[in-house]
Amino acid sequence: MTNHSNETIANIQRAIREEGLDGWLFCNFRHRDKLADELLGRSLSLTNSRFWFYAVPASGEPRGLVHAIETDHLEGLPGNRASYVSREDLLRQLAPWAGKRWGAHVSEHLSAVSYLDGGTCAVLARAGLELVSAEGLVQRFKGLLDKEGIASHERAAAGLYGIVETVWDFVRASYRNSKSIYEGDLRQIMEDEFARLGLVRDHPPLAAAGIHSSNPHYDFSGQGSPIREGDFIQLDLWAKERDLSSIYADISWVGFFGREPGTEAEKVFADLAEAREGCFNFIESALSAGQRISGAEVDARCRSLLAAGGYQGAIKHRTGHGIDTECHGSGVNIDSVEFADPRPLLEGSCFSLEPGIYLSRWGFRTEVDVYISGGTPRISGPGAERGGRQFALLRC
Repeated sequence: MTNHSNETIANIQRAIREEGLDGWLFCNFRHRDKLADELLGRSLSLTNSRFWFYAVPASGEPRGLVHAIETDHLEGLPGNRASYVSREDLLRQLAPWAGKRWGAHVSEHLSAVSYLDGGTCAVLARAGLELVSAEGLVQRFKGLLDKEGIASHERAAAGLYGIVETVWDFVRASYRNSKSIYEGDLRQIMEDEFARLGLVRDHPPLAAAGIHSSNPHYDFSGQGSPIREGDFIQLDLWAKERDLSSIYADISWVGFFGREPGTEAEKVFADLAEAREGCFNFIESALSAGQRISGAEVDARCRSLLAAGGYQGAIKHRTGHGIDTECHGSGVNIDSVEFADPRPLLEGSCFSLEPGIYLSRWGFRTEVDVYISGGTPRISGPGAERGGRQFALLRC
């Protein structure tokens, strides 16, 4: 037993009580549940050829259950451990856990937390355990930022906004000097700036020009495509500080490789920015009135605003995702259609607002990050008052 383990269990039990459950049931087989391994600090070097179970009640000592040939799998975690050999042994050892509501890694809404297979769910149900989704527990334990996390997130955001300025200075100078540039040039500047600022990312940033901007997950090798006069350029970049506990920031900007982007593009981008801001205002109003709103509700509001402008057929993805130590984190997603997220926006929630409109010739996505602090939504990054909320296209 370690102090870190005691603190971890105390935080898990706090989340259990806040969600009104009897406990949180962890289990794993062949390391299929990376979330269970991560939350309990289980090493991938362990030969996980048999199921282990670890039941953390809302209060009191946790209990572990391991196979007789793999008794070290829960070493270092608080509580008593028992072992089993046969399926009958397993069901007998599970009997004391019956009649209680256990949070488990199952979800009909969120595939990112749904690791427990149907067969094992059936075995646990036969043993008398009532399983409910641990999606709310995961958010409370892993997906909410404290003061240090917010500070880390803000530092990362400041870095990203500065990188956008550096990239666009290069684009603007290239245009004015009639210098040929490629998508790869922009990506390389972002990568170089990450290194200079001591930031890390889980995937290369996006730089998409022309028709490629209509693909939200566009990628390329080498230099990519040349950027030509009249192209719209989509930038999407995310990174965090090197420490494992640091928090990501994730932003998107749109620019025009030319002087005047035209009335149609100006209107589309203005409508998009207004929808994004409408989401923020919806969150702000609801929280100030003491209302609890879900990520699904915010996404639905954004979709309704875009549909009112005639863009229903140009929406390809959800409005946002949770952000924590992972770019696509464990907290609430702003999503009502892909993985509809019923979880509420809580104190410490951090998420992106990134609606997109994707037409056949080009696409726009404008993204800011929001976190809830003191019951109020706040947009991260410097300079909201000088355009940090991205109401206008960048231009040369």
